[in-house]
Formats: sequence, structure tokens, C-alpha cells
Amino acid sequence: MTTPDDGGDSNDNGDQRKLSPTEAAIIEMMKKQSLESERQAANGKGGDGEKKHAFWDTQPMPHGSRENHPEGPIVPNRPVEEVRSEPYTMPGGFEWSNVNVGDPAQRDELYHLLAQNYVEDDECLFRFEYSQEFLMWALTPPGYRDDFLFGVRSSSNKKLVAFISAIPAKVRAYQNELPIVEINFLCVHKKLRSKRLAPVLIKEITRRVNKTGVFQAVYTAGAVLPVPVASSRYYHRNLNPKKLVKVAFTRLNPRQTMARMIKLYRLPEQPDTKGLRPMEEKDVEGVHKLLVSYLDKFELKILFTKAEVAHWLLPREGVINSYVIDKEGDGIVTDFCSFYHLPSSILNQDDTLFAAYSYYNVATTMSLTDLMRDCLILAKQCKADVFNALNLMDNEEFLKDLKFGKGDGCLQYYIYNWACPEMPPGKVGIVLL
Repeated sequence: MTTPDDGGDSNDNGDQRKLSPTEAAIIEMMKKQSLESERQAANGKGGDGEKKHAFWDTQPMPHGSRENHPEGPIVPNRPVEEVRSEPYTMPGGFEWSNVNVGDPAQRDELYHLLAQNYVEDDECLFRFEYSQEFLMWALTPPGYRDDFLFGVRSSSNKKLVAFISAIPAKVRAYQNELPIVEINFLCVHKKLRSKRLAPVLIKEITRRVNKTGVFQAVYTAGAVLPVPVASSRYYHRNLNPKKLVKVAFTRLNPRQTMARMIKLYRLPEQPDTKGLRPMEEKDVEGVHKLLVSYLDKFELKILFTKAEVAHWLLPREGVINSYVIDKEGDGIVTDFCSFYHLPSSILNQDDTLFAAYSYYNVATTMSLTDLMRDCLILAKQCKADVFNALNLMDNEEFLKDLKFGKGDGCLQYYIYNWACPEMPPGKVGIVLL
């Protein structure tokens, strides 16, 4: 791992530090998030040269330079009746199975599959801990389909051993509006990675989605596959110095004491912005109007409906927190901020790292920096130990002033079966879970 460009994890004399072992591990785990967790399963054993992308090189993605492809679908959309009707054949001993996340027993199966096999650092120090409530939120937006949430079971004992999901959305990529799906939670049991289930899962989710007349998808990965439309970076803001030092997420710099570190990252106990309160059902229309207007300036964004804003942003305890500013108390929302919760189990310490992730934020009557300072205070009140943000949208405005430290490694954004010019992270208006 490399030494970070330390925006917030330096001491008050400006000394830089190296990553702690656990911090390096958690950053490495973030790099693996989404499809990266199964990269080797999908691509073979990896390595240099053409074998590196043995699977992805066969898919309808830009290869070489994006400039070699005209804007639009790489493989033309085709009539639904021409799409294969039969599911792809599974290796012997396995069978396809839809997963009903509304059923507590099946949701529990999915939770345990992910908790034990999804994203884990190379040193086995910790693992992402998606709660069952988080999975319900992430997988059941308006218009979701049961047949887009499926996996693989062992034919003998019916145990769930793999999973993949797709949820519907509409995006605009530059000037083109596209019905798409967001692909997430591709996971194969550790003991079955050699069975090459991941490529079959990807082909099967593609077939099922194509059968509904949708031919594009958006996903993220830590790996540079053919060919990203954008690349973003995680930044981290310390909220609980004692806890983060204790679990070795961070460490004291030379000549720095714990008291000085606590002082460096100290935040006010309460936000002082007038009219700041949790988002309520009555705020959906106002938040929707603000969000749609704000996202309009970005080159890749979701075209949210009011129902989708309600689903994704109304608060759910331990899952998503959203706050609005209604300064006059008349129900007119002028600004809002939000973050979701994704803790990690610290496997060798029997402890949990509580992380908040910046989601969608819009400031119109105050600076984005001031809004996000309040957001940090609110996340700390929710017992978050660290606050993470990508340098998407306008986030670069607040990262340095609010003492975020630069992470090591990038998250790549992809649009499946679609060619368009590459864009800087500041032009990306999508946050995927």
C-alpha cells in the first residue's frame, strides 16, 4: 500500500503518516466491493496479458480505447423474442433458485452467505456486515423483480451457495436516457470459486434482464476491467479517534498524542443550522425536486421518480439517515443531506467498525462544506466511527476543509453494453451501494 495524500489524517504539525495495517486492509476491502469480490472467479486466475480478462473480454464492453466506439449500444438491442428463453446450464450438482428477500428465512440465508463469503480483506481482519434491513432496502426499490434476485443452490442439500442481483432504474448518460439495471451483490461461496459459477451468474442475469427489453446495466468494481466510464476514489473522515486507534484502523503519528488527535477531529455536539431535522414523508416532493434539479448538471445520473426518492431516502434506523433543512418551518425544503450505514466485523477483535457512507447531498442556501459538517455531526450522533465519501459530484468541495484523508485505490464505474466518452468523477451523479 502507498502513503496517502493526507488531507485529514495528518497531525497538527502537518506530518504525514503511513497507513496502519487495518486501515490498509479496509481500503483494500473497499476496492474489492461490488463485482471485484468475484473478479478472479469471473476472469480465471488473473495475471498479465490477454488472460487477465478472460471473461470480460467476451462481453459487449468497450475494448482498448473508448474513442474507438461511437456513442450508443455496443451490441444492438434486439427484439425480446430473439433472446434465449432457457436458463443457462449449471454445473452438475447445482440449480438456479430465486431468493425472496421478503421471506425472513430466505433473507437470513442471503445474509449469512454474504456475511461469510462476500467482501473480506486479504488478511482476514474484517468483513462487510450488510444487515438484513439493509438488504431489504437495497434489493426492493419500486419496480424490483423477484426473478432479478436469484442465486444457486446445492442440488443435494438446497443450501444457497451463490447470489446476484439486479434492480431497475432509468439513467441519463450524457444526452441519452436509458432503462438499465444496477448489478450488485455478486457472491460465490469461498469453497466453490473454482467451479466458475460467477460467469454463469453474470450471463444468466444478462439473459433475464434482456428478456424484459433492457440491454444496459451500471455496476462498479475495484478492478480495471474493459473499460471504465469513470474512476472515483474513497476519502475517510475520522469520527472516533480512540476507537479507530484501538482497532488499528488508524494510528498516532510521531509526536502526536491521543489528546491532540481527538482535538484535531473534534466536532460540535450539535448542528447549529436552523430548521435541520430528519426527513419525513411530507418532504418527498421537495427533496425530489431538489435532487432532480441538482443531478441535472452531471453526465451520468439516475432519473429518480418520487417513489424512488421515498424508498432510497426516507430514514430507516441503522440503514439510511436523511435530513432536510426547513428554515421557516413551512415545509419548504431548501437543502438536504444523507448517509447510509455499512459496518464491518473486525474478525480478530470481536468488535465492529461502524462506518457511514455519504449518499446524496444538495445545498442551495448554504455551502456544501457547511452542510456536510452538519452531516458529520449527525453521523457521529448515530455512533459512526468513520465517515466515507467518494470524490463524485461536488464532493471535492468539502473533502480537504473537513479533514478527510485520501484513500488508496479507486472504484471504477461501468455501463454494460454502452459506449460513451469517459468522464471525470466530478461528472458522475450516481452512488451505488
